[in-house]
Amino acid sequence: MSQETVAAKRYARALFEVAAQQQKGLEVEQELRAVVAAIESDSDIQKFISTPNVPQSVKMEVLSKALKGKVSEPILNTIELLLEKGRTELFAELLNSYVKIQGASLGMADATVYSTYPLSDGEKEQVATEFGQLAQQKIRVTNIVDESLLGGLKVVIGDKLYDGSLAGKLERLEKSFNRRV
Repeated sequence: MSQETVAAKRYARALFEVAAQQQKGLEVEQELRAVVAAIESDSDIQKFISTPNVPQSVKMEVLSKALKGKVSEPILNTIELLLEKGRTELFAELLNSYVKIQGASLGMADATVYSTYPLSDGEKEQVATEFGQLAQQKIRVTNIVDESLLGGLKVVIGDKLYDGSLAGKLERLEKSFNRRV
């Protein structure tokens, strides 16, 4: 496990504890998702945050003004702390760690479902139900379209991969033929 992952987990744990005390765990998760998505989708923000010539105080002032009133105090404080410590590369990993901690506290797991087309809400619900029984947890589904699958689904829950894709089945078939030869 990388040092960044370990550090992000510590920040995520602290953020979660504050959010849980305020009974705002899911709200903080949604705000954190929005902030990380905004940062990752805008190269100008990324350059601004990572430029060493811009003093940390200026970065904090600009981000504080931009986010004040739009995100909760725990999110704002966490972002300021990451800026102060020069750990801005942790934003995405912080989100991943927070989501895992939040999910575990609610008895939930996140499933990334790869499919050849966008799944409907009904299909996502069906996947969540079936894999929830398998994992014995409530499942939150994130769908990613991957046209290289040819057909079927590939589901990742934590560190487990359930590969029901056509490409995966063909690969396993090819391996079985190679073992026999």
